[in-house]
Amino acid sequence: MDPPRPEAIEAVKLCRMAGIKPVMITGDHALTAVAIAKEAEIYKEGDKVLRGEDLEKISDEELAEEVDHVTVYARVSPLHKLRIVDAWKRRGKTVAMTGDGVNDAPALKKADIGIAMGITGTEVAKESSDLILLDDNFATIVKAVELGRWIYDNIKKYLAYLLQANLVEVAVIGIAAIIVLPLLGLHGEELLPLLPVQILYINLATDGLPAIALGFSPPDHDLMRRPPRPRREPVFTREVVEFIIRALIVEAPILMLGFMHALPMGLDVARSRLFLMFIAVELTIAINCRSLIHSVFVAKPHKLLMLSIVWESFLITLLVSIPATRQALHIVPPSIMDLAWIIGSSIITFISIELLKKIEIHRIVERAIQTS
Repeated sequence: MDPPRPEAIEAVKLCRMAGIKPVMITGDHALTAVAIAKEAEIYKEGDKVLRGEDLEKISDEELAEEVDHVTVYARVSPLHKLRIVDAWKRRGKTVAMTGDGVNDAPALKKADIGIAMGITGTEVAKESSDLILLDDNFATIVKAVELGRWIYDNIKKYLAYLLQANLVEVAVIGIAAIIVLPLLGLHGEELLPLLPVQILYINLATDGLPAIALGFSPPDHDLMRRPPRPRREPVFTREVVEFIIRALIVEAPILMLGFMHALPMGLDVARSRLFLMFIAVELTIAINCRSLIHSVFVAKPHKLLMLSIVWESFLITLLVSIPATRQALHIVPPSIMDLAWIIGSSIITFISIELLKKIEIHRIVERAIQTS
């Protein structure tokens, strides 16, 4: 008489795609529970159904072994809910439990994520929970999971971009100042491959708007098709670390070579080339960091990111074109050779990141095949 909401059925499908196992726990009769669970696609042929009296007959260890095959629990008591949560946690899983009554409070507290009903839920259930559903809708839980994955993914993009850009700056400036320039007999301010005002401009302008834009990137199209990340996985995931290593292997040598190639033409020319190469390379990285997995031709840069890139490109072009601002930044107009180095370094950076993404996609496909 009270069928599942259409959006709840879709939410269950999304759960399965995202590697989340939905389980029904109810005080209703087993036949009623299975009928609704079938309609909601929680229960499938071959799944097990356990009643409260069945749970009384098995030990906690036996339940932990069986729990992965059970999708419907019927005629259960509050104590049974605690045992079910504990059984899943014994298997190393992250458990979310929903509830609305006073009796649900212990299980909500025991679960990794307690979710209370905001409309029908009691105050005790709400106080015991981590989340409260204002609409009492199961689909909202799935939306919250998607939003959480989206935010986490954007944090990784933001970090990958800034760490790549800044670590390469540190490496290039450090090597040039400590090794390269002293060997040429330079001293004092001449040991700086970039002047403070140039470094400041790169960090405030180039690392600013594009990084913020990456924080507002739309979710990847397959975000809810990925398995849950490991519980203790740090934000510095393999993708982020590989991006940083790639930057130090690819960008740092190119930038250093571009700087050293321009040194015979004067330190100001070399500094100007390095300054403009840094800006071009970092803007290229920003475009590529729209997704850490998918190619820019699949996960295309969004409007805010493209606006930030266009604005930064326009701004530096304007500053180089005006004599007063050019003098303030201590740069000289770029020659054809400088432009070749600037464009070439950007192209090499773009290709190297795309190749790294292709390798990562290949790994994901292989993992999925092995799992299936």
